[in-house]
Amino acid sequence: MFFKNKKLDNIQVAPLNYWEESSYFLVLLQDNQDVLTHLINRVSKIKGVKIVNEKFETDNGILTLILSYEKEEYEVGFYLNSFNLPPYYLKKTIYFKDEELQKLASSKMALTIFMKFNDNVKKSYQLQLLLAVNIVPDSLAIMDESAEKLIPMKWAKMTANSKILPSSHDLFTVQAVTDKNKEVWLHTHGLCRCHLTELEILESNQKYYLSHYNLVNTFASYLIDTDKPINAYDSAYIGVLVNKKPIVATYVPWNIGLKEYPKVKLGNINDRVNSHNTNSSLIFLYLSEEDEKNKKLTKVAIYNDIWSDNPIYFVSDVETKRMKDLAIERFNYVKKAFQDKDNEINIKIGLLIDSKDNYEHIWYKLLEVKDNEFKALLLQEPYNVKDKHKGDIEWFKVSDITDWIIYTKNATISPSNVYLLEE
Repeated sequence: MFFKNKKLDNIQVAPLNYWEESSYFLVLLQDNQDVLTHLINRVSKIKGVKIVNEKFETDNGILTLILSYEKEEYEVGFYLNSFNLPPYYLKKTIYFKDEELQKLASSKMALTIFMKFNDNVKKSYQLQLLLAVNIVPDSLAIMDESAEKLIPMKWAKMTANSKILPSSHDLFTVQAVTDKNKEVWLHTHGLCRCHLTELEILESNQKYYLSHYNLVNTFASYLIDTDKPINAYDSAYIGVLVNKKPIVATYVPWNIGLKEYPKVKLGNINDRVNSHNTNSSLIFLYLSEEDEKNKKLTKVAIYNDIWSDNPIYFVSDVETKRMKDLAIERFNYVKKAFQDKDNEINIKIGLLIDSKDNYEHIWYKLLEVKDNEFKALLLQEPYNVKDKHKGDIEWFKVSDITDWIIYTKNATISPSNVYLLEE
């Protein structure tokens, strides 16, 4: 049952903004270099990329290229523009040295690269990275305007040149906005360019926002990875609570969902005059099959008392395979890090469970490495593998790995941020 709110009766969703229709990258330049002069030549040298057509518009300075990449065509636009990096981008990053942050803050020019994503949004995103790192290889960072985040060029190069597609998590961000009353408004950026709706949770707070963040993050990744389109009011079974109750999420367009929040202070209609008023939706839950059938919505706050009790969120088969492939591709970094005995390295292995139709992914401590094999100590008691126990030591092949993590003195390293080891 929706609350009556006359202000919302005739509210229309606004058209998408330019950074939502297309994916916008701003590659930060260290000086006023004219990268457009060398752009076509550098693009033509990228392995696997072919220029099909080109057009330069003198009135606005936009160069448009039609590119063929892995049997698909993409229309990509480029232009130079004066630019000052917004200060808040520098405050929320930990991946740059102080001197690099100073250079980023003083950058006055950027090369904008914009493109509409094809159906395979991860491949589209990887192609955009590939263009950026080859056209301006000496840049320190890319500002992903669509997702409102700063991408270190070192990460971009490693991701662009990988045989493995990026993670769904790389394509969007989840931001938390708070007010003087400590209310928190969670919302995503970057999903619209993926032909999806942005997601939000209202009336969160400083006690529960991390739990709500995990819900938004999981649901957004689910929408990207699923083969089945999820429309408004459709259900998505994305996890299980500690009491074994399933987490079934859905979403409703913001102009409709706001009717369930008549007293919301942050994220209300007044906060949507110039932003968050396009294709964005509020997350709700279905508590039963009957609720799902009748489209009865429940706020995520219904589970506030148990969200923090380690709910299990599902990882898609697509992401599980991607993580495994990436961990194997970058295992040489594990070998190198293992030579430093101050590092501690844990490796996740997929163990065939007793029912023989699935795997339980569980952590081991790395003890020894020899060529493409390694010895490891089981760190936890498996749930569904009766012949394996905490403290067991055995040898595995690199192909058995599903993930790994390196704990150094200064950082926690995973396959996705392994470029940090090169610092």
